[in-house]
Amino acid sequence: MKAIRYAVTHPVTVWMVTLAAVVFGLTALGRLDMRLLPEIRYPSLTVQTEFPGTAPVDVENLVTRPLEESVGVVPGLRRVHSISQSGLSQITLEFNWGTPMDYAALDVREKIDLVRLPGEATIPLLLKYDPAQDPVVRIGLSGSSTLVQLRNVADDVLKKEIESLTGVAAARVSGGLEEEIRVEVDEARLSSLGVPIGLVTETLRQENINASGGSLRDRNAEYIVRTLSRFEDLADIEKVTITTIDGKPVRLGDVADVVRTHKERTTVTHIDGRESVELAVYKEGDANIVEMARTVNGHIDRLRSHLPENMEIEVLFDQSVFIAQAVKEVRNNAMIGGALAILVLFVFLRDFRSTIIIGIAIPISIVATFILMLTRGVSLNIMSLGGLALGVGMLV
Repeated sequence: MKAIRYAVTHPVTVWMVTLAAVVFGLTALGRLDMRLLPEIRYPSLTVQTEFPGTAPVDVENLVTRPLEESVGVVPGLRRVHSISQSGLSQITLEFNWGTPMDYAALDVREKIDLVRLPGEATIPLLLKYDPAQDPVVRIGLSGSSTLVQLRNVADDVLKKEIESLTGVAAARVSGGLEEEIRVEVDEARLSSLGVPIGLVTETLRQENINASGGSLRDRNAEYIVRTLSRFEDLADIEKVTITTIDGKPVRLGDVADVVRTHKERTTVTHIDGRESVELAVYKEGDANIVEMARTVNGHIDRLRSHLPENMEIEVLFDQSVFIAQAVKEVRNNAMIGGALAILVLFVFLRDFRSTIIIGIAIPISIVATFILMLTRGVSLNIMSLGGLALGVGMLV
């Protein structure tokens, strides 16, 4: 009763508080992250270890089993399952719901560090699965150009342009033909000269490098010296000296053929029946999906004019379209429900003034709720909007 009496006797104060709630609520609405569903983090970790050139049974015995035995005692662990394949070990750890995953990751990392793996195996990677890290936008690049040209444009132009946009974490290229320089060694010629194959590999690794050569001082100036030894074309590779026999240099071109080709393909992408290249765009952790997708789509429109005439770029999938439509549908249903509730109240009350008061209180209450949603980190999704729609009925 005191609150009602104060509101009646201080109308100006009430109007100022109401106006402030509306202004701050609308400001918060513009800053809310828009998602399809609330953020969900599954309590699982994946330990991935590469063991190149190894059979699955060796990966199982030398990598997977020792790691499983070590991490199997981590607190909160519910289930462990693994996959051992040629050159790769993947162990998935599922924890109980409510387990602090940051501390669990530290425990798993400590257990992994205690395991002695073969020297050829890479350091195990600890990956966190997050459904929100699925690609937000998929872009297709096609045309009459060769698959090598499409791949080069995607890697050198599109990937760099898109990754520089606000809210974009990474852009991964798949499909097409990735260019590769292959050195095909003639074993007969190499054996006749008595040159081991390891020497060829080590020589190529040492020659194809740009290294720092120190610095030179000249009065008040200091110059940085660099040795430039990167290969520019196939001829540079063929001229590499592997060894010297009887005072004569043995060059790579004498014992091997250097050809320009492409890497073995693991992914093939088609657009309308034509082979093409695809870019999967991932968002940053706290980025707004709708805003990021809008930025990417706008940049793609500008890139179209800079691409060669025989190349076409188009958006194949945009997660933000469905999210915006779903959120809009729930929002419209909430507005229609509120309007119908006010209409029913007017039919029963038969008092225009009382109905107007309730009709004003409902949207003001919803707008003020946006302030709490922003401060509590609640996104604008179909669940939160459904809760607001339910709150309209409870408020009435």
